[in-house]
Amino acid sequence: MIDRYENLLRTVRFERADYIPMDFHINSACRHHYPADALAELMARHPMLFPGFDGSAIDAEPELSPWEKAGERYIDGWGCVWETTDDGIVGMVTQHPLESWDKFESYAAPDADTTLRLGPANWDSVAMRSRRPRAVGRLANDSLQHGHTFQTLADIRGYENLLLDMADDEPRLRKLMEMVEEFNLGVVNRCVAIGAEWMGYPDDLGMQAGPMLSPEHFRKYIKPSYQKLIKPARRTGCIIHIHSDGDIRALADDLIDCGPDVLNIQDLVNGIDWIAERLKGRVCIDLDIDRVQVTRFGSPADIDALIREEVQKLGSAQGGLMMIYGLYPDVPLENVEALMHAMERYATYYS
Repeated sequence: MIDRYENLLRTVRFERADYIPMDFHINSACRHHYPADALAELMARHPMLFPGFDGSAIDAEPELSPWEKAGERYIDGWGCVWETTDDGIVGMVTQHPLESWDKFESYAAPDADTTLRLGPANWDSVAMRSRRPRAVGRLANDSLQHGHTFQTLADIRGYENLLLDMADDEPRLRKLMEMVEEFNLGVVNRCVAIGAEWMGYPDDLGMQAGPMLSPEHFRKYIKPSYQKLIKPARRTGCIIHIHSDGDIRALADDLIDCGPDVLNIQDLVNGIDWIAERLKGRVCIDLDIDRVQVTRFGSPADIDALIREEVQKLGSAQGGLMMIYGLYPDVPLENVEALMHAMERYATYYS
């Protein structure tokens, strides 16, 4: 059997992978919402999802970032104030540094040499991490931080203000966008220089019904920046991974036009049949499995049926499908186990 590294490459390139790459991520907040032993036992029973799992590691308290600590305020490199109500859950921006344009003349971007927006940049450490993966059968995976462009602009200005800026073609918005783009480009260039093989571009653009900005405004303001940020990584042969939560059907063609190898998209909010009809075969689909409907409120049988349907409609012996699930608190443990079983069971099942 080919190793995980080769299987992932074959999946992305539609070169007949042995199985569908399955990723099961457990959010840090789960540690104080579930009995630790219960999660450890589930992880130990599912080696495909948790290869090399060391049960002793589950006893250690997860190290939380400042923006994941309840009751604390964190100010990021752009001056945005973050707060959360649950340890382990990334907070939200509660104060926008440019809610008014009054302070724009003295406003400055962070330095990509020293910060990644959320937290300091330690490029020596990133370089060491990037050199190591190939030896253990993984890609050197680097990424812009989540919300790199649209969400950063919304956090700086406030969401409603940003949409009005776009509608008014506010000239100061253009200057702010240049600042954000230059910062992001600095991060991308540093990742590429230290050997990135996989470059991620995560930026949530969708709501539960439709995108957070019009397709016209996406094409005018956001898409050109995406294309510039992708170019350095594409030039060196990196696999390009674009992520967005929410309903992005109206933006999907433009996102694919930006040139991703992999598009991470949520399943039910976009529709399994729509994804199959419009995206299958055009781009490798990294399918984000439902976290709020079936896996939380359905039965184990419902969960098994969901994963089977998704693999049956979107999978192919040629490749082109990856799947990921993010576990957050309040999903019943029997459903967690059912999902783990289904992801392993259907990893080699194709229509």
